Amino acid sequence: QVQLVESGGGLVQAGGSLRLSCAASGRTFSNYAMGWFRQAPGKEREFVAAISWRGGTTNYIDSVKGRFTISRDNAKNTVYLQMNSLKPEDTAVYYCAARGRSYPVTAPEEYSYWGQGTQVTVSS
Repeated sequence: QVQLVESGGGLVQAGGSLRLSCAASGRTFSNYAMGWFRQAPGKEREFVAAISWRGGTTNYIDSVKGRFTISRDNAKNTVYLQMNSLKPEDTAVYYCAARGRSYPVTAPEEYSYWGQGTQVTVSS
């Protein structure tokens, strides 16, 4: 089992920044690719970003490329999502997820463990 706890969400004005963190416990963190997903009200959960287990490969949805950066610190068992130039359409609950393989895929069904989520609200 892997337990994931997200933090860092909040209310920010358009153009602002937030950094989300996801702390993992329970298994060897460096054995898992990690992903960030989001779900807005009335919409399906969508992939945002993912990173391989050593951090050498990243993957982003097109709408956040150049604005968001995913990173990880395996010594701290933590994955981060730095979000800059935030837009109202980024408003959602953000979830981190762990996949017991090396490659950072985009499909949520490939991830076995999920956090509870953290709310991000971007005002216009």
